[in-house]
Amino acid sequence: MRNFFKIFFASLLALVIFSLIGFLILVGIIASAATSAKPDINSDAVLVVDLTKQYKEQKDESILSSFTSNSDNDIPGLYDVVRMIAYAKTDNSVKGIYIKCDDNANGYAASEELRNALIDYKKSKKFIIAYGDVISQKAYYVATAADKVYCNPKGLLDWRGMASTLFFVKGALERLEIQPQIFYAGKFKSATEPLREYQMTEANRLQTSVYLNDMYSRVLTAVAEKTGVDTASLHNLANRGAIKTAYDALTYKLIDAVKYDDEVKSEIIGKLGTKDTAKINYVSLGKYAKAVDFTKSGEGRIALIYAEGEIKDGKGEDGEIGSDDYRNLIRKVRLDKNIKAIVFRVNSPGGSALASEEIWREITLAKKAKPVVVSFGDVAASGGYYISCNADSIFAQPNTITGSIGVFGIIPNMKNFFNKKLGVTFDAVKTGPFADMLGVNRPLNEPEKMFIQNTIDTIYTAFKGRVSEGRKLSLAVVDSIAQGRVWTGQRALQIRLIDRIGNINDAINCASRMAKLKDYTLREYPEKKNFFEKIMNDYKNDVKVKTIKEEIGEEQYAIFKQLKNIRKIVAIPQARLPFEVNIQ
Repeated sequence: MRNFFKIFFASLLALVIFSLIGFLILVGIIASAATSAKPDINSDAVLVVDLTKQYKEQKDESILSSFTSNSDNDIPGLYDVVRMIAYAKTDNSVKGIYIKCDDNANGYAASEELRNALIDYKKSKKFIIAYGDVISQKAYYVATAADKVYCNPKGLLDWRGMASTLFFVKGALERLEIQPQIFYAGKFKSATEPLREYQMTEANRLQTSVYLNDMYSRVLTAVAEKTGVDTASLHNLANRGAIKTAYDALTYKLIDAVKYDDEVKSEIIGKLGTKDTAKINYVSLGKYAKAVDFTKSGEGRIALIYAEGEIKDGKGEDGEIGSDDYRNLIRKVRLDKNIKAIVFRVNSPGGSALASEEIWREITLAKKAKPVVVSFGDVAASGGYYISCNADSIFAQPNTITGSIGVFGIIPNMKNFFNKKLGVTFDAVKTGPFADMLGVNRPLNEPEKMFIQNTIDTIYTAFKGRVSEGRKLSLAVVDSIAQGRVWTGQRALQIRLIDRIGNINDAINCASRMAKLKDYTLREYPEKKNFFEKIMNDYKNDVKVKTIKEEIGEEQYAIFKQLKNIRKIVAIPQARLPFEVNIQ
């Protein structure tokens, strides 16, 4: 009887769940049909660019917007935002732009694209006002494109200079009696340093200092152009910690005024020429994306392929570049005779060396069939550079993180951890001396270490060969600029790792010229999931993350994610950056 009730209630629960899913799908279809008409943004609209939202390479549509006409929770892709700002220049309904600049969830290269789009928008003579309560440095960098930058009187403009902080877990591994057993090629290959060092090596400190100061110089120059204060004085203000309050920022001319939110709204109303009591017609980017057609159309076809996230073997999850997925996708585009050129947008710190090679191969084949132009985002390094290096032309922003041509591998020795901490022992039978070489239950012997290091060196040599072939540089030159060293886009141009400084639009224009297309329509890939796929995937991921967080807590979950990333790369040769490039 007990088993009967178990089966009965389990079946009932399954029926309820499937009925609910069916109901949601039906409602989604009905809502989609009801909201298919473009929303009306009305006149005197003020377009809101909210920097606290991360504009990824492809749009992130909220499931809720499928049920309602409210698109405010939709987050357009970065290139969508750039195109919308350009469209708003000539849209008579849009009178100005309001930048919410408390913080900036976007990287420095993405911020560069946003800033340049806003500067171009100013040619329309329409206003741009930026406002924040506590304005971060990265948000301020974009805000300097505005006509006026305002801060809450009781708020703060963060002006301290820039820092890059890495965490090191060697001590923790020693306490757990875990030996990483690391193999790498390239003296600057810093991806393994958190596991094998207590602090940065001199080589890593040098490369980090160089690219950090390159990016800081870019910020200083932008602020100097906005404020009229020279870069040396701005640097001195940061070094002295002179900006402690919003009024300090005003005194040193970093902002135009201190104002409360209602005062900023009054100024915007004044610019709109409406009554003081009128409500401002703020329009989110999500709503504007559905209200206007900001994309080009023409007879020609150009494929825009977004490659964002870590490079993985096989099928990738959302936010990953799976070798199977992208190999099939690039092949599909290559064989499509209607598509005359390919733009490959790369925003990746790298990952699996083998997966990178497989994607490189497809790009190489595609290049023989039609023009292939690459555009780099915030990061296109190591494997991210590997998959790109054989394109016809490569574009990057001055503050793109790129290069890092190197390889590493990790096989942890966890024998003492299992024996002494858990009381677990191992024994094995094998048919040959190398049969259990990749196990984590014992230390590697010298022949095994040589075996693995040879594998790493072979992959590194192949990587350099790919760069040499694609960039038309001698192996000696490639070796001198490789070694796992990280470069900014600005320096990458000087050493010929890229061809042009430019944004995604510049890359697309280049591809259209190479394909001799006077007008064209973009086809963007990967194609977005349908409603059912999205709701099921989001539900699965949300439940999984929520369950883990409830069990171990927020802080422990962050550590868990790092350990999970380490587990994924064990015994798989990696062409990737450090676990995270953290620039504050």
